[in-house]
Amino acid sequence: MNFNFDDCYWHDSILKSIYIDRSNPGHVDTIEMIIDWYDEPESRIIFKDVYLFKATMNFGIIAHESILTAGIAPLDDPDLVEFYRKKKKFPQHIQLNCYIIETNSTGGLIKIIAETVEKVEI
Repeated sequence: MNFNFDDCYWHDSILKSIYIDRSNPGHVDTIEMIIDWYDEPESRIIFKDVYLFKATMNFGIIAHESILTAGIAPLDDPDLVEFYRKKKKFPQHIQLNCYIIETNSTGGLIKIIAETVEKVEI
């Protein structure tokens, strides 16, 4: 199944949960999110071969964590540029993307640098 992160209707979809799996570091480095989509049934978004996870989230607000925007960052994104700068010997054949999710409810920001992302129906 082909999945294009930028083709999803993210706005007003609900981020229900985030699960980080590093049960076998270097081999299993995944981030899973359950998304209750605005325009379709709930599904799981799985980021595989994750190299960076940054999250600034605010709590204490009694509201679902709705999403304002989400997309793939441009190649000059500061976190992606800094990752490549630090990892000078990173294999050139591996293509990484920086995925950004901004939330409505709490003004949160999530950034994930990963090789692949897929959508799995629940």
